[in-house]
Amino acid sequence: MAILARRVFKVALFIGLFYLSLLYVRPYPYEWTESESRAWFAASSRLGVRDPEDLYYLVWVTIELIAAALAYMAIMKLWRRYRTK
Repeated sequence: MAILARRVFKVALFIGLFYLSLLYVRPYPYEWTESESRAWFAASSRLGVRDPEDLYYLVWVTIELIAAALAYMAIMKLWRRYRTK
């Protein structure tokens, strides 16, 4: 039962960190400049994505997942260090 509780806690921790990254890691909502628009359109056409905003959101969700994973790994390392002392 303790193993299940630890796993549920770890999943909840990761989901919470991902939610926090959704709130705080996102770029400010602003309009793209002309050069940014051209870059996103070129990248989306090369990758076969119809709408460049879809690619933009995919990139930011990936960045947010990486941020949440790094925060999770740091918390787990700190917890292990704390438990060994």
